[in-house]
Amino acid sequence: MPGDEPSSSGDPQRVGGWRDHLDTVRPTVLVLGGFLTAPPVYLRFVDRLRARGAAGVVVANVWTPDWLIAATRGPGAIATRSGRALLEAGRLTADLSEGAPVLVVGHSAGGLVARILTATEPVAGRRFGAAARIGAIVTLGTPHTVAKGEGIGRRLNSVVTEVAERAVPGAFHSPKIGYVSVASRAIRADPDGTGRERVAFLLYRSVLGREAVPGMVGDGLVPVASAILAGSRRIVVDDATHGPGGVAPWYGAEGPMDVWWPAALTAWREALAYRAGRSV
Repeated sequence: MPGDEPSSSGDPQRVGGWRDHLDTVRPTVLVLGGFLTAPPVYLRFVDRLRARGAAGVVVANVWTPDWLIAATRGPGAIATRSGRALLEAGRLTADLSEGAPVLVVGHSAGGLVARILTATEPVAGRRFGAAARIGAIVTLGTPHTVAKGEGIGRRLNSVVTEVAERAVPGAFHSPKIGYVSVASRAIRADPDGTGRERVAFLLYRSVLGREAVPGMVGDGLVPVASAILAGSRRIVVDDATHGPGGVAPWYGAEGPMDVWWPAALTAWREALAYRAGRSV
């Protein structure tokens, strides 16, 4: 919808006082959910972010049917909803974070949407250009690299991955934006192994095609090789599965968060320091 998308004209955080409080300002966090998820999935994750010092948290109003529509119509509508959530987070950061640029956490395909929001060229007929509003992009199990011709990879490629790589490849806005990509080595792929290992092999192959081989590790859906963004700070945890709701912990559970959240804060503060012309 015209007028709702973030604009690259001007720096909406320029009036904020965060430049004088780089060591103490707390981030406002925007959560962009993964493929086929919905906001209620992230309720406990929001609580954990607040417990670890987030000044405020916004979860984008993107629901499972939105992803199903995107599979046929492209990422424009999802990016627009996510852009509106970024505007909401911007209003919150003005109150809670001295106007500091937002720390964006994208789970799964949400990490690709986060990158798309920083593109200056039109995406699916919409122009976002929101890099000035974002201080860091942290991706959790995001398939930054996918196969073009097979399974899940084909669908994700057509919806978001190809768009992100074309418009904002790699850590495109570094060092103005801090990039952290988080992967997991929790589940080994083995076509002759346990049931879990056999399923992992099939899923890794659906993401990476023939590049997925026996012995490859990942989070049960996205292999490490796919989840690492070129040019980003890389974190590989030992025990996170891809999404919430299972028996095993996922990226947003207590243990894995204790590994990647400090790195996310560091990347965010370093990007803010760069913009302020200072070091941390």
